Amino acid sequence: MNELAGALSPYLRQHAANPVAWRQWSPEALAEAERRDVPLLISIGYSTCHR
Repeated sequence: MNELAGALSPYLRQHAANPVAWRQWSPEALAEAERRDVPLLISIGYSTCHR
């Protein structure tokens, strides 16, 4: 499960059910990636219509 369900952004919330462990950009997310020595996958998607 990813952590986007509580996001303020409608774009991020629409991806809350994706089977990817997405996290919002934050110092904590960067620190965890560094601690785990894993690369970051950054989504720069864009949507203009939100319902």
